[in-house]
This record gives sequence, C-alpha cells and structure tokens, in this order.
Amino acid sequence: MGGVTVEPPFAAADLASVLAGIAGVTADLRNARLLITGGTGFFGRWLLESMLAANAQTGANLTATVLARDPAAFLARMPHLATARAITWVTGAVTTIRPEDFAGQRFDGVIHLATESDSQATVSNPGAAVDVITGGTRRVLDVAVATGARRFLFASSGSVYGKQPSTVERLDESFPGLPDPNNFTDAYAISGEAKRQAELLCATYAREHPLAPVIARGFTFAGPGLPLDGKFAFGNFMRDALAGRPIVLTGDGTPVRSYLHAIDLTVWLWTMLVRGAPGRAYNLGSEHAVTLRELADAIAEEFGLAEVKVLQKPLPGQLPHRYVPSTARARAELGLSETINLPETIRRSAKGLGRGA
Repeated sequence: MGGVTVEPPFAAADLASVLAGIAGVTADLRNARLLITGGTGFFGRWLLESMLAANAQTGANLTATVLARDPAAFLARMPHLATARAITWVTGAVTTIRPEDFAGQRFDGVIHLATESDSQATVSNPGAAVDVITGGTRRVLDVAVATGARRFLFASSGSVYGKQPSTVERLDESFPGLPDPNNFTDAYAISGEAKRQAELLCATYAREHPLAPVIARGFTFAGPGLPLDGKFAFGNFMRDALAGRPIVLTGDGTPVRSYLHAIDLTVWLWTMLVRGAPGRAYNLGSEHAVTLRELADAIAEEFGLAEVKVLQKPLPGQLPHRYVPSTARARAELGLSETINLPETIRRSAKGLGRGA
C-alpha cells in the first residue's frame, strides 16, 4: 500500500456494546439519511463503523454522506469503509460548502464534527481557524436548512468554558466562565471562543428554522482509534508503553483530566442526535477525575513498566489545572451513563493495540 498502514475495523464486541447502548434510539434512526462533516476523525470513525454495524445487525438502513478534505488518504488506511455502500464520500471543506452543493438532496440529520484541530495553525492564523469553526458551522447549518434536515448535532468543546478554576470540581453547562478572546497565543482560548460563537449560531437557527441543533461539549476521551501521537496524553502514554519504553510526562503530572471510553462516547453522540433538546448543550465526557501522573502510573502498571519519567516538579502553592465535566444534565435528561471505568479503558486499549489476550 505504498507505506500506508492499513487499520482493521473496530472489534465486533466493541461495536456490539455500542449497539446495545443505543437500542433505545435505534428505531428513531431507522432509514435516516445523514450528512456528516469531519467524518475521518476519531468521533467520525466510531459513528461510521457503528452505523454500519447497526445496518448489518439491526437492519437500521442508515446512510451517510461524508464531507472530508481528503477522503482518499483516509480510505487508504480504512479500506473496509471504502467499500461500504451506505457511505458516500464527498471531497470538500466546511470553509467552502454551499447549499447548492447538495441541490436535490434531502437529509434527516446532520452531524457536524469538522473543526480546526491543528493548534499551531490556530495560533499562527486565528482568523482562518475561526472561519473553519464558526464560519463553517454557519455554512453547515445553512446546508441543513436547505436540505430539510430536522436534527443537527454540533461537536463543540469544553473549551467554551475558558479555564476551569482549580477549586471547581466539575464544570456544568451553566458555568459562567468564558475563554479569553484576546489571548492569541493560546489555541485553546481561540478555538473555545470560536466554538462558543458557533453554539450561539446553533441556538439562533433553532429559533428561526424547523431545525433542532443539539450541542455536545466534548472533553477528553480514550479507546481504539485515538491517535498515538500529538496532543492526546492518553494516546502518547499508550504509545510509549507499547514501545516498552518509560512513559514520559513533559510537565509535572498534576493536571487533572477524565477519560470517556469511545464506546460510551459513541452511544452518547447517537443519543444526543436523536433525543437532545433543540438549542441545548450537553457535556460529553467522564466525571471520574485522574491526574496525568496517576494515568501514566496506571498505564505503566498494565504494561508491566517499571518507570514513569516526570520532567518537571510542581511549583509550590500552585493548584493543579483541571478539565473535568459534570454530566448530570446528560444523565438526567437523556438517560446516559458511563459504563466503562478507567482501569477497564486501559485494559481494553492495551488489548486493542495488540497486547494481552
């Protein structure tokens, strides 16, 4: 394949767990025609593979048109998705998408996942990043209205809350914090402000059109398909462990995060698309907090590694940075729950990477 690493489908048992989790909304999804943007990312791949599993196992008869900047590169790694008749691939970007591009087509729902994921690009050209995130959302909303869609799911982020105070255990959807719109050296602040504006657009379209946009504010995740390099601590730690080398923390290990497994993530996304209240935001993540040092130690133990390297020491008197959601709203209003705890997430991830029975 010319140096391309071909990735197998997700485990049948994992996809079966997703189908069990969405059994209550499967009837609402039956025969749905979907438009998905950003479908080649972590979220998108799980939605597509679970969609195909639902078609095969339950006769859901779902179809998806997927907008992506480079479908060919993605499908070279995922040939099992290239041959799926239920998926139509469209080369394009949310920065140029127009309703005319989908003339004559009708969609029942739109799942808008596309975003600017490159932190360096966000900082070097904030205006372009805002056009992808905020401008892109407006364009996709216009397509949704023009194609008759009734449901719309927007993948937002916990970054809309700004910096979480260390004294706040969990962020709920009513937290009044905001990103700093004048901090052009912080990709998190730039994208957070752009996502916040995109959420406002969703709420506005909910008032002005027969469209039900639902907002999923994503936090941090784990599981098969998560990149093993780049900005994801869980993936980076798993990469080091898989290579049999010490896990290295470039910071002091005190930041606090939480990790929702991809199976639960996928169940939550499908449920939010179908059952979420129009214009309403729901946190998407785990409430079970862990420091990065604790996470590294747990992964090292699973892999039998003797060493975790922490390159910096905590500053005296400095409280750790937190990024942990409250999911009370999603649990109370949508009946969602977290079914896979962190130790099991680590065990499953290790197995999925080829280690363990």
